[in-house]
Amino acid sequence: MDDANPVAGPSLWRHADFLKLWSAQTISAFGARVSREGLPLAAVLTLQAGPGALGVLAALSRGSGLIVGVLAGGMVDRSRRRTIMIASDLIRAGLLIAVPVAALLHHLTLWVVYAAALAVGAASVLFDIADQAFLPSLVDTSQLVDANGKLAATDGMAELGGPAIAGGLVQLLGAPFALAVNAATYLASALFLGSLRKVESPAEVDAEAAAPTRFGDLVAGFEALTADPVVRAIAIVVLVQNLFGGVFSALYLVFAIRGVGLAPGVLGLTIAMGGIGALIGAALGPWLARRLGIGRAAALTTLGWGLGLVFIPLAHGPVVEGTAWLMASQLVGDAFGTAALVGLTSLRQARLAPQVMGRAGAALAAAGGALAIIGALGGGALATVIGMRAGMWIAVAGFSAAGVLALASPIRTAR
Repeated sequence: MDDANPVAGPSLWRHADFLKLWSAQTISAFGARVSREGLPLAAVLTLQAGPGALGVLAALSRGSGLIVGVLAGGMVDRSRRRTIMIASDLIRAGLLIAVPVAALLHHLTLWVVYAAALAVGAASVLFDIADQAFLPSLVDTSQLVDANGKLAATDGMAELGGPAIAGGLVQLLGAPFALAVNAATYLASALFLGSLRKVESPAEVDAEAAAPTRFGDLVAGFEALTADPVVRAIAIVVLVQNLFGGVFSALYLVFAIRGVGLAPGVLGLTIAMGGIGALIGAALGPWLARRLGIGRAAALTTLGWGLGLVFIPLAHGPVVEGTAWLMASQLVGDAFGTAALVGLTSLRQARLAPQVMGRAGAALAAAGGALAIIGALGGGALATVIGMRAGMWIAVAGFSAAGVLALASPIRTAR
């Protein structure tokens, strides 16, 4: 697959099935921001959770990839990916309804929030694995960067409007009841996915894995990730980011609310700045890929992603000043981060065979989930000893190191 060119191809505006997939992800992306902010806000504002409890919550939410990666990779490769995506949407909708129901019955506890985070996180990882495996069968290889750029633009729009909507809903309805809105978006996404005409061909299913074992699927996934030097380098970079991303997940919300003094509504607006950055990055990624080459563009933007996060631990002083620092990080970090993800994801999709795409994604999710658990639990525990700001500096250093690794690896010269 080395000669594949995932940079330029026919316009996707006339690709009916891609437009339906795009619509489904647009709707669910907005809703997902509600649960991403709503679950930890429910823990902080309703249940008075501290950094340690949020570390556990982040570990469960991000670490669910470990469970799904071990169990589901082979299933994705041997099944219709669209069916898995629809089922994941329906599962997430049902699970999120449980939180406001528990609140109505006065049975909402941290354990309920933990269980919802774990289960929704697992279903989301399963959806993402199937989605990334499905996209290369839906569009031509030459359209991958364009497709991933458009999907990233959707995420940027959701990041722009979603957190503000989430903050407003939390203030209006309370964090638990805001999650019901997210459940409705997943139902709408499932309806759009159900309308796709695309049927995956037998060539896109691994016929040799008729009698699989969980261990065998995981081994096959890691073999696929390590066989190609570019894919192997991408996997290493992503795993480093998962480790230190776990630290961010454990600390960011509580740092913004208690360390900087942001109210939920202001926090939503601050995170929404990341949406503007993501929209910039969605256009920046394909543009840089055309001008610098996809590998060099992916490596440089990965480094920029880490450096853009420096503004977070620098946030200090009055609330207005601290908010400005956090907004700067959202804008710059998300711009480079989105551009990097467009390049790294497109490269991996172009260089992996479709028959192993699911197991490769699952192996990466399993390893990334394990490291995210370590990062989240370690970050939450570390913050209680050295403080939240020092924990943030450690996370920034880790993300920046991932960018240095990308520049020094075969990613930089990949085509």
